[in-house]
Amino acid sequence: MITEKLDVPAAAKRVKKPPTTRKTSLYRLRGTGPIEHEDLRSFVLPRYLDREGFKARQIDQDGISGLLVSGTIAPGPADWCDALSALTGQPVAEENRTALALLLVRTEQAVYGLTYGMGHLMVDPIRIDPGFGIEFAVRCLNEDRITKVRRQVMDARGRTDENSATTGEHIRGFGIEQFGEIVSQISGQIADVPLTFTQDRTRPAHVTGNDRSVKLHLGSTPAALLHDLQQIEEVCARPNPLPEFEFITQVRPLSPKSEQAQFLDARLDAMLGAGEVNHMALAVPSVCRDRFEFAESFKVTLAGRSQFHTELDIDQFVAAVQRKPQGDRLPSLREGRIQMFADADGAEPISSKIPSDHWLTAEVPDGVVHYFYWQGRWYEIGTEYLVVIERRITELLARPTSVTMPPWTKRKDHDEGWYNEQVADQDGYVLLDKDTIRTKRLRGGGLELGDVLGPAGQFICVKKADKTAALNHLFAQGRVAIETLRYDLEAREKFLAKLDALAPGHPLDASFSSPTLVYGILLKDGVPLTPKSLFAFAKVSLLHTATALEGMGARLEIVSISRTSTTGMIATPTAAHTSS
Repeated sequence: MITEKLDVPAAAKRVKKPPTTRKTSLYRLRGTGPIEHEDLRSFVLPRYLDREGFKARQIDQDGISGLLVSGTIAPGPADWCDALSALTGQPVAEENRTALALLLVRTEQAVYGLTYGMGHLMVDPIRIDPGFGIEFAVRCLNEDRITKVRRQVMDARGRTDENSATTGEHIRGFGIEQFGEIVSQISGQIADVPLTFTQDRTRPAHVTGNDRSVKLHLGSTPAALLHDLQQIEEVCARPNPLPEFEFITQVRPLSPKSEQAQFLDARLDAMLGAGEVNHMALAVPSVCRDRFEFAESFKVTLAGRSQFHTELDIDQFVAAVQRKPQGDRLPSLREGRIQMFADADGAEPISSKIPSDHWLTAEVPDGVVHYFYWQGRWYEIGTEYLVVIERRITELLARPTSVTMPPWTKRKDHDEGWYNEQVADQDGYVLLDKDTIRTKRLRGGGLELGDVLGPAGQFICVKKADKTAALNHLFAQGRVAIETLRYDLEAREKFLAKLDALAPGHPLDASFSSPTLVYGILLKDGVPLTPKSLFAFAKVSLLHTATALEGMGARLEIVSISRTSTTGMIATPTAAHTSS
């Protein structure tokens, strides 16, 4: 008997197993009462619950209790169809279709949202816990296998950086400052978390935690999903983050629509009405930072009025909105606009129109926690963060100085120009005030490299600062001056030529390989310069400036100028030269 053997395709011999996990965005949602009594529909934006083609269904399956909302948005032909038809002479009638799904799952600890497709659009942003993603990541990431970090510098620069390492590297390799930087996203491999994805022990799990969610592989069956949620909750319940990541959790952004942010908005609105400028200041928005040093005037449009100013001051902001009704002051700042110009007449714009509140910083202490308004958003600052800043500022102010600063007596005619002349009258010092350098690198703008040159080539920048804005300007001026001298050959040559004419034979190191920058600061009423007398954002700006200068091989010295006595190093020019 002959049996015919059928040729069955290899693909048909294999039974394809459904995937055990799927990469999913997971949100932890904030309730208003006991979890078991939460109406899960309240976590969904109402327009999706009532939208045609969308369904909301209660789920109760194998231990999962929740709500599933799904639907598809089909707005009709894509907006590029007509243009493409006209361009090619061929009819084009394609349609964009966007699928959305949101699964809300209730556990004993919290309500979670799992999103699929564009499902995140359905989650009410007010109900999202903004600390969840970072909280989870910093408690389980392998510090040697970090693949991406996104961070913002929380000072007058307002810069956002994102760095990636394909195969992963140690968290220290990303160069994150342990003060004044907000880590808004971090990705990498996790260690010692028995998720469904890692149960075979042959592959590590990769997660991304940000200020809204966690993205990771979650189990595809009810039992596996509940197991994974339990493991995530156990990680978040750990009392402290891993030591290498502890500093990240000290700065936490708040959702703009959260109840806490709205409460703080009301507090700031009241501060504006009361004129409480002691806890407010101005900081340069990130989009304006590169050109701020060249701004000669600012067009400020606030409360329906437009005015030009040569300098910005927090009092201008407060005065413009202070008399408005309660609840209207901060919205007025958000509606206002500020534009920078390279000339005093407002004919050469060098920035777009930036919302006024993006220039405002404010501090609201609340027990051991502090809140800061910065670049239009609230941040929660932990106590350890403040301790680190205080310690670093104390160390910086305690450094020995190599210049002598005479008293700045209090008279109406004793302005900054007068004081710079008093400093320059000392033996070996050279007046640089208002003597600008112009080069191609500066794009036509003039740069003042310092107010006075010290006897050993110290670049001295002087400022009388009643408010933080003046200090931010001072720190930026000094840093840019050193950068220019280090990296702009034309500026260096022009400066050395001017110096040779002003003070032939001055013992300045013309290589600028290790320059010294001195900030001479007179605070309001001659108050001594201490960690307590500096506004928080001025401290962060100063510390980041110090880091930038150290990276260029420069030494930073700070002298607190007195109304009544000489400060700094009381020494002869020769001794000063030796000490530097």
